[in-house]
Amino acid sequence: MNYLWGSLIIFIGLFFLISAFMKSEFIIYKLLTARSRLLWKDNVHNFYKVIGAMLIVFGILFMLNIIK
Repeated sequence: MNYLWGSLIIFIGLFFLISAFMKSEFIIYKLLTARSRLLWKDNVHNFYKVIGAMLIVFGILFMLNIIK
């Protein structure tokens, strides 16, 4: 079951990371950035780059049963 949840976490992290680098116009990403822009102002894309990378690492650790 860890492979399923770990893969899902990695997928979400990849979505954030790729969307942040491309400054995507995808509706879900636009909604997330609009909400985060209140706190992060112009650094919102950098915020999602960091969060995406952290989610990818967390997903890998979860898949390997290091984090339970």
